[in-house]
Amino acid sequence: MSKVRELEDAVASIPDGAVLMIGGFMGVGTPPRLIDELVRQGKRDLTIIANDTARPGVGIGKLIVNRQVTRVIASHIGLNPETQKQMIEGDLQVELVPQGTLAERVRAGGFGLGGVLTPTGIGTVVEEGKQTVEVDGQLFLLEKPLKADFALIKAKRADYYGNLEYALTARNFNPLMAMAAATVIAEAEDIVPVGVIPPDSVVTPNVLVDCLVAKERRHG
Repeated sequence: MSKVRELEDAVASIPDGAVLMIGGFMGVGTPPRLIDELVRQGKRDLTIIANDTARPGVGIGKLIVNRQVTRVIASHIGLNPETQKQMIEGDLQVELVPQGTLAERVRAGGFGLGGVLTPTGIGTVVEEGKQTVEVDGQLFLLEKPLKADFALIKAKRADYYGNLEYALTARNFNPLMAMAAATVIAEAEDIVPVGVIPPDSVVTPNVLVDCLVAKERRHG
């Protein structure tokens, strides 16, 4: 059964105040049409869980510039001065998480784990307010799982059932996030008949994908 829906309808299902996981690394692997439609529909008070906030006018940076985001959980914001400005002004809450820890927290959320034990951050500000656990004489931080209401995923190819294939490093956080959200909305550069994508190339299986955005209409 096809999971393809029109872009407008897919984004309309996202309410104001939603927690979104958005794949990508500085915009690479971020779903551009879904981002643009979030901007067009003016969704507000969003919490974004992502590797970064890209740059102003690029990927998640569009949502930041448009002040649609109230909280960000990310590994770095260094290349987006607008994110930094809003954080300093107190208009945007930012939780910085070491990149590997962020990936593991998302994975823990998707796999139903109670948390992740990591030595990263011990003795730094990252440790403040967190539980520590000693294992064989070594101290670890207990980092809690991350989950979201929606995951917005970018794929290279999809079939009409929603099986997803990724392109090289554009894969990044996308497969992990597809495991950790209640609803998964995927955008693919190309949608092909079932069977065209070799089974070994399917990274995110269709059972995880709730909605696949229809291809962009071309005029003329």
